[in-house]
Amino acid sequence: MTKSHQLKAAFIALLVIVSTGTFAQMKNLTLDEAVLQQRSTLAPKRLSMLQWVATTNSYSYVDGDKLIVEDIKPSAKKEYRLSDINSILKSDKQDTLARWTPVVWKNLNSFEIQTGDNTLTIDLSNKKITNVKTSTLTETAQFPEDGPQGDVAYVIDNNIYIDGKKITTDGNYGLVYGKSVHREEFGIEKGLFWSNKGTQLAFYRMDQSMVADYPITNWNDKPASEKLIKYPFSGATSHEVTIGVYNKSNGKITYLKTGLPKDHYLTNIAWSPDDQMIYVAEVNRDQNEMNLNCYNVSTGDFIKTLFTEKDEKYTEPLHPVQFLPTNANQFIWQSRRDGFNHMYLYDTNGKLIRQLTKGNWEVIDVAGFNKKGDKIYFTSTINSGVNRDFCSTTISNGKTSRLTSGDGVHTAFFNAETENFIDNFSSLNTPRIIKVVSSQGKDIKTLLTAENPLKDYAIGTTKLFTLKSQLGDDLFCRMVLPVDFDSTKKYPVIVYVYGGPHAQMITNTWLAGGDLWYQYMAEKGYIVFTLDNHGSGNRGKAFEQATFRQLGTIEMMDQLTGVDYLKSLSYVDATRMGVHGWSFGGFMTTSLMTRNPDVFKVGVAGGPVIDWSYYEVMYTERYMDTPEQNPEGYKNNNLLNYVDKLKGKLMLIHGTSDDVVVWQHSLMFVKKAVSKNILLDYFPYPGHLHNVTGKDRVHLMGKISQYFEENL
Repeated sequence: MTKSHQLKAAFIALLVIVSTGTFAQMKNLTLDEAVLQQRSTLAPKRLSMLQWVATTNSYSYVDGDKLIVEDIKPSAKKEYRLSDINSILKSDKQDTLARWTPVVWKNLNSFEIQTGDNTLTIDLSNKKITNVKTSTLTETAQFPEDGPQGDVAYVIDNNIYIDGKKITTDGNYGLVYGKSVHREEFGIEKGLFWSNKGTQLAFYRMDQSMVADYPITNWNDKPASEKLIKYPFSGATSHEVTIGVYNKSNGKITYLKTGLPKDHYLTNIAWSPDDQMIYVAEVNRDQNEMNLNCYNVSTGDFIKTLFTEKDEKYTEPLHPVQFLPTNANQFIWQSRRDGFNHMYLYDTNGKLIRQLTKGNWEVIDVAGFNKKGDKIYFTSTINSGVNRDFCSTTISNGKTSRLTSGDGVHTAFFNAETENFIDNFSSLNTPRIIKVVSSQGKDIKTLLTAENPLKDYAIGTTKLFTLKSQLGDDLFCRMVLPVDFDSTKKYPVIVYVYGGPHAQMITNTWLAGGDLWYQYMAEKGYIVFTLDNHGSGNRGKAFEQATFRQLGTIEMMDQLTGVDYLKSLSYVDATRMGVHGWSFGGFMTTSLMTRNPDVFKVGVAGGPVIDWSYYEVMYTERYMDTPEQNPEGYKNNNLLNYVDKLKGKLMLIHGTSDDVVVWQHSLMFVKKAVSKNILLDYFPYPGHLHNVTGKDRVHLMGKISQYFEENL
């Protein structure tokens, strides 16, 4: 049997009943438990705040009121009680701790901890505080970024501060400094970037004064008040971004001369090792060309384009360059140019030295280099798209080794100094195992084997398998069967769908990446089914780009492949099928209910995109181009054009303060339904953003559950 056949056989064979004993002796999940406790008391046990201790072979974690330090070799462990730490704090008249907060180890006998406004260094050997740094952060400070020299940069009222000193002065609603830009696409998560030595700070400056205002209503005020946000619709005027560099030694700001057009995308900022250059992955507005450009920090001058990547559909850089620790003239670049996300070794002249990783799998996350700098460690899908493995690649020859074993999801905490890593492992039938593993992939020590947190509950069977799509690809599927399942009976089905880019619903982890609400509905006699269609994440470029310029069309085709499979099962009641999803899943739910009106009896769509021309520039234009460039694509997937096709029961849900998929989407759908005399149900959540969180989420899931129970 070939490796691919073995993997597929193992994948299809993953089947588990995660309960023990007879169902009659077991508890049923309450809605509160399913919603509020699925990531706490009903989640597999973990080691809280687990981390390596500085550059040693010791690790630490918190257990109750104790901070425990152990070595990977059998030895006496150290325990530090919170009461003992509080005694040290009291003796220095510092605020005490009600519970352990994250510690930053300096060495085995010293760590930093935050209490009140102070960051304290505690010497554990002498039981005293050796350093106190008082924070300059106020309640209004946002996005703090610690510098290598101990400075803290942050943003207040759209201006940048460093330890209380105001660096920019003209920030306002229309001109924003130091925050993430481009609606946090292209891997952008922040707007402040310290240089390696900490003497300079690069930052984003976003001029959004030309972007149309969009009103968000606060219904808690009397009368209701309005908050304006800048929201660039697809095809409309976008904001203009520049990159500034603040020099601490002279207090001057230099802007990189990134040129025209001004509405291009400046992504993935990286400093050169000597802090003299900044590398920027610049993407054009059409998002089909990326130039990796180098700029002189002191003058802002453009130096050169190292290389260009073009794609007939779209290119999307998500990772900045990573310089080799042993060679300041070479760096790692991640790209999907060969169809899958892999690592490439370049020099600073833009010459490709070699492709480091290759194959029909994706590099997911790079952990870093070893101490010698001759290997790079990363997480990948090398052993199936539903699994995650920790791997290493030798930089000199590209030799890649899989370091973790066992099908499932491995999350690694890498120790660059020793090359050992802590492997946090989970699979469909394994709640959690935490081990220390060597750089050769050999188990050194087991730290935790978690028991099944649902052992006292009547839980349905969860099954993973694949279906063949009409395009010939395998589609990952998950099915949760009802408690006390009887194959001679017929059961209603709820299809939970997301289906959008950068998301993967189904993984070989505990409960197959599923939600306890699925188990709650399984207790009520429903089959819950999910399929990752084309366009979803971590399957390679061709799989994702199949939906280009036609968001919703190929995805529905795949979802209907899943429906056909369900209908083929003797125990599925094909007359009682429901569908539910949120955001892109809300768009998919509404699409399936209107464009395929005879398939589903009931649908619940949360925060749905209805008309892609009302969604944001960066995301929409990547996958759909502009409305002017792709009028047919926008028309064919505009759900306002299908309102009168609705036959089943559909409920739309939306947060009234949604600033991602604005409330206007679902309201337009309701207005069109009224004009067409189409009946549907609607439920708003006042004050909630793009999803319903906190204790109100119990109400949300109760509302969804009730709707299916009453109508399916």
